Amino acid sequence: MRQVVLDTETTGLEAARGHRVIEIGCIELLNRRASGRHFHSYLNPEREVDEGARAVHGLSLAELQDKPRFAEVVDELLRFIAGSELIIHNASFDVGFLDAELARLGRDPPVFVGELCPVLDTLALARAMHPGQRNSLDALCKRYGIDNSYRELHGALLDARILADVYLAMTGGQSTLALDDAPRREAARHAVTAESVTDLPLVVIAASAEERAAHEQLQELLQKESGGRCLWRAP
Repeated sequence: MRQVVLDTETTGLEAARGHRVIEIGCIELLNRRASGRHFHSYLNPEREVDEGARAVHGLSLAELQDKPRFAEVVDELLRFIAGSELIIHNASFDVGFLDAELARLGRDPPVFVGELCPVLDTLALARAMHPGQRNSLDALCKRYGIDNSYRELHGALLDARILADVYLAMTGGQSTLALDDAPRREAARHAVTAESVTDLPLVVIAASAEERAAHEQLQELLQKESGGRCLWRAP
């Protein structure tokens, strides 16, 4: 299974008002493990950056003047995400901006992100798992114990790496991309074996009806967000 965790930074909040993408960061996961491959590019937006956006990511037009334009990196980007499931936090924002950039190219036929890849929105997933709670990336880092203390400003590649850790923690997989194998090997050496607990009584705690219903609801959401590609739902 190939997944790409994607994040963007932009000149403002609304693509419909001519705001542009200024940074794209992507991290590749293969079978829920970081492959070491990534895509990253700063972009010249050919317009000023809103003051509010600059306060978030710290980038100005002056700093981006010598960077490539979207048209110069788009083919490399599309090759990188092709055939993957995209993992994006608040996907409508990033996909909307990328689709606006793709439409601006005037290609015939036009290309759109949703036609190339299924998209899983981790914000929608988090809201289903934690209704009524804050589900920003920072809030999820705190909830799942992901260290983001070095995140003073937003950055597309940095945020993609953090989101990858959060996504894996949310969905019960590998805990962090930077996790060293040594602690797990040490834990394995001290793991309790089946033979050592033969004489202990086995306590089975069954899930309640409410827990089973919540579990089923989460599975339905994952099935929907992944475009029907959940392996455990395969016939």
